[in-house]
Amino acid sequence: MKWGEITNLHPGRFVLVEAIKASSINRVRQLENMAVIQDYTNPQEAWSGYKELHKLHPTRELYVFHTSRSDIEVVEEFFSGVRQRT
Repeated sequence: MKWGEITNLHPGRFVLVEAIKASSINRVRQLENMAVIQDYTNPQEAWSGYKELHKLHPTRELYVFHTSRSDIEVVEEFFSGVRQRT
């Protein structure tokens, strides 16, 4: 689904989406096709949903956005440290 379709179906909501088709240009992620996992009324619930799903499936490309945004842009940042597993 394209971002325009998502904003029409879920106006004024926070959406947890998975990137189905994406590419990178100059460290900016271009999300071409997405699937809506869940929509939420507040950001805390959306963030909790993201964390739960990311913990179960860490390799999935998940994002939380508010549908009031006309476009979405994700800047890639690379982590170069040590993570502690809990």
